[in-house]
Amino acid sequence: MGGLVYGYITNFFTYETTKSVVVKSWSVGIINRIVQLLIIAYFVGWVFIHEKAYQVTDTGIESAVMTKVKGFGYHHNRVMDVADYVFPPQGAGVFCIMTKLIVTENQFQGKCAEMLPCDSDQDCAKRIGSVLSNGVITGVCLKSSNETKGQCEIEGWSPDISLNKTLDRHPHSSLSVNILLSEPMLDVKNFTIFIKNSIRFPLFNVTRGNIPPTMTSHEIKNCVYHPKTNPFCPIFHLGDVLSYTGQDVTDLADKGGEIGINIEWKCNLDLNIEYCIPKYSFTRLDAPFAKNSISKGYNFRFAKYFKTENGTEFRTLHKVHAIRFDVMVTGKAGKFDTIPTLINLVAAFTSVGLGSVLCDVILLNFMKGAEQYKAKKFEEVSEAQIEASLTQSPGSLLSLKTAMKSSGDSGAISLSASDQAL
Repeated sequence: MGGLVYGYITNFFTYETTKSVVVKSWSVGIINRIVQLLIIAYFVGWVFIHEKAYQVTDTGIESAVMTKVKGFGYHHNRVMDVADYVFPPQGAGVFCIMTKLIVTENQFQGKCAEMLPCDSDQDCAKRIGSVLSNGVITGVCLKSSNETKGQCEIEGWSPDISLNKTLDRHPHSSLSVNILLSEPMLDVKNFTIFIKNSIRFPLFNVTRGNIPPTMTSHEIKNCVYHPKTNPFCPIFHLGDVLSYTGQDVTDLADKGGEIGINIEWKCNLDLNIEYCIPKYSFTRLDAPFAKNSISKGYNFRFAKYFKTENGTEFRTLHKVHAIRFDVMVTGKAGKFDTIPTLINLVAAFTSVGLGSVLCDVILLNFMKGAEQYKAKKFEEVSEAQIEASLTQSPGSLLSLKTAMKSSGDSGAISLSASDQAL
């Protein structure tokens, strides 16, 4: 037991040093150089040239976006301008352009039938608390004396906007209750969108804008963006934007949709600042839901409120189908810095050694004479052996076997294929 413990302690307090063995083999040598060449090409081509790993980068871009839409279209037999079809009117980075409007005029607070079929009050009582109705469900089933099926009663603004017909006069008013439908406004394809974007990279305190300083006001007013012929124009033709996303205005105008306009800034600050320019791209953001039968497109509601002569409040409800535009800004700026350069250089030099690891695996496991290679590469030396060797021939290399040769690399052992037993 004591000997076993002593053996563990002796093995623990040992030291391993590298022993260089030069193997003169064409196949292993070629593999080694190819692996080293691939590693060097990866670091030079991809890491340093493509990814610019010698730079410190800033991705915390600060951005401001202002938009302005222009154009006229016909809807409900009247001319629509920007104040009629753009929501919200502030010109922010997210805005909507109306394509279709359903107007429910003269809605009053009261009780009326909802488009929820029922046979008895119990059927409606089960729906109490539902948020899928157009009002608060009272639990009463309304049906005529000559009908077997009825509709659940709701309390709220009546009539229901889902009723696509003209309704009778409200009992508390002389106003008629109408739901006005119309065809989509296809003139939106002729509208234009002006986008003004300013950005700042706080790490380098660099500010840029998407309008070139050399562009005159006359050029801005008369240009239209094109990715090849006019890539810096800040005015976008809406029909072109939809075509860049593979969409057609007739497909979006009826139900609406969501379009993303991405402004990407990739700036190499080691070059002239004038090369820091934006690149535009376009996509349909709600594409995963385009084929859904439920919640398809994009719509929202708003109301305008009025009062009758006797003080009863009523409203006109608008259901708007629109194309929503999201202007998104992304950016990355880089500049040379000593620290990332040194870190990646060290990583490159270290990785070159992977060629030796691969060659060792081949030599020690798959090459002919692998056992002889192992015997030359791994050697155990004790202090007693060293003292005996020094006693026999102090300060010399006579203890080397005659079959071994000393290479020019600080006395490393050179082993050729002819030295191995076949």
